[in-house]
Amino acid sequence: MRMEDVIFTRVGGVKTACLSRKQLVDLIVQRSLDYKDPFFAFSAPLTVLDSNGQAVSLANSNAEFKKALEDADIVHADGQSIVSFSRWFSDNPIPERTATTDTIHDIPTYFDGTLRHFLLGGTKQVVKQCGDILSSKYANFKVAGVRDGYFSAEEESRVVDEINEAKPDVLWVGLGKPKEQRFVKNNKNKLKVPVIITCGGCYNYITGDYKRAPEIFQKTGFEWLHRAATEPRKLLWRYLTTNPHTIYCVLKHRHKKHAE
Repeated sequence: MRMEDVIFTRVGGVKTACLSRKQLVDLIVQRSLDYKDPFFAFSAPLTVLDSNGQAVSLANSNAEFKKALEDADIVHADGQSIVSFSRWFSDNPIPERTATTDTIHDIPTYFDGTLRHFLLGGTKQVVKQCGDILSSKYANFKVAGVRDGYFSAEEESRVVDEINEAKPDVLWVGLGKPKEQRFVKNNKNKLKVPVIITCGGCYNYITGDYKRAPEIFQKTGFEWLHRAATEPRKLLWRYLTTNPHTIYCVLKHRHKKHAE
């Protein structure tokens, strides 16, 4: 699958790709393979950012964050609520949720070939453990490098150099919103990688530090409720403030359902 094959819609004012899990993987893999061709070797990375309730809220209140999403090649439905809203208010409904926590497993599952991955973000212990788990589980998931997410703006250029020296096919950026989107926007033209994907707290789910909600919560769009209940100090206030604002933004933009 290539970019020209992707259909887009708008959810809460955010241009969002109508992709299945398999299609998202196909897009990532195809760009990684294309990049090995000298003709494509100097092209800009494919930037894949995610959308959920928090992203819609931020896009409607933070101009810098909104610009980062608009500049991305792909914004996909990381949250089930985005899928549901597209089915209610769009002529092009999103086929299914494409959670990055699933995508990182889907790539070595759907694609038999080997890709090199660089994991950026989290603590030193978590990101290293995550890389070890994935490379042990999937023979075709090669870890080109890992780097924790605790670096200053002054250190950013050194981080970019470290990534480029590792020569990964896929760069995962797990710095949390809006820091990871800002990092991608500011550095995508400096990074010599085929694909860049934002992934939030994905590494912590893989290591088991965060527990995923039961499947019924995931499929019905209430994973946020499970997370708020299990991590109230960290997440309860966020959901209490962003969820109403997200619904307002979706209703406000419900007539702007066609991607331009």
